[in-house]
Amino acid sequence: MSDLSVKELEVARLIVDSLNLEDVTAEEIEPDAPLFRDGLGLDSIDALELSLGIKQKYGIQLRAEDENVNQIFTSLSTLTKHIQKNS
Repeated sequence: MSDLSVKELEVARLIVDSLNLEDVTAEEIEPDAPLFRDGLGLDSIDALELSLGIKQKYGIQLRAEDENVNQIFTSLSTLTKHIQKNS
């Protein structure tokens, strides 16, 4: 059973669907694990694609030049909190 909240699971599914991840399911994404490098292993191209998915689904625009974008994309948990706060 997943330890994800309903909203975290929704965002995790968006990550999996937006990036066409084949090796991981939404339920397997740990809420506090890093999304990039050693965690889920995402890269800058994935960040761009995910940002587009977030804009399409939630109407929130995330830009690389935003000073807190790295903090927002730290983990599923931080991304979900940002989406909840801004949607």
